[in-house]
Amino acid sequence: MIRWLIVVFLALVLINGLSPWLQRMGLGRLPGDFRFRLFGREWFIPLASTVLLSFLLNLAVKWL
Repeated sequence: MIRWLIVVFLALVLINGLSPWLQRMGLGRLPGDFRFRLFGREWFIPLASTVLLSFLLNLAVKWL
């Protein structure tokens, strides 16, 4: 179980680091991505971008 926590933590750090680059590509501005302010902090929930990236990665894995 600790391995999964480490993998999820590293994935979140990687996505956070790549988020400016991904936003320039248009991800993060899709209709299913939510951005709101709560308790003085901006929160971002990229549901549609996550589905799109999962679909593209799934296609890439099937082709390889």
